[in-house]
Amino acid sequence: MMNLYSGTTCPFSHRCRIVLYEKGMDFQVIDVDLFNKPEDIAVINPYGRVPVLVERDLILYEPNIINEYIDERFPHPQLMPADPIQRARSRQLLSGMEREIFVHMEVLEKTNAKAAEKDKARAEIRNRLTELAPMFTKQKYMLGDDFSMLDVAVAPLLWRLDHYGIEVGKTAAPLMKYAERIFSRQGFIDALTPPEKVMRK
Repeated sequence: MMNLYSGTTCPFSHRCRIVLYEKGMDFQVIDVDLFNKPEDIAVINPYGRVPVLVERDLILYEPNIINEYIDERFPHPQLMPADPIQRARSRQLLSGMEREIFVHMEVLEKTNAKAAEKDKARAEIRNRLTELAPMFTKQKYMLGDDFSMLDVAVAPLLWRLDHYGIEVGKTAAPLMKYAERIFSRQGFIDALTPPEKVMRK
């Protein structure tokens, strides 16, 4: 049995929950209060953060590493491309998204971040998402017709736009249609925690 220690409002834990539910496998989600973490989190993860995946003697604590492990261990449905070249490209795209988009989510998640820092983070996210929007006039998902790990990675952010106070303009309409496609997936719906359900109007 896989155990996922998951923050109930953590966007990075949300990614791992989506992958587990998309796979439809046997696992347990252990909810962690981000403001009152149990001591065993610091024991199993030296960085004291969630998500953490525990399976027998294996302990993993980076969301992308957790998700790739789950994808390789339970290959159906496959969320990373089977072709090594496409898989490498996907990893590179994901790495770019981490640096250019998701790093700003960390600022918005901090309770002690300054207002100016948060405003800058919102603007960066809005600009990057607006740049991505046109691709969804031609394709259903990030890599074409198939839902993939890249869609998993961006889904928690798209769900939290209202929560973060990020307004994307009309030019981002294809992006929001893409978001609705993700939000209607059963795996995504099942992965939402009660506090996450109320984040979106």
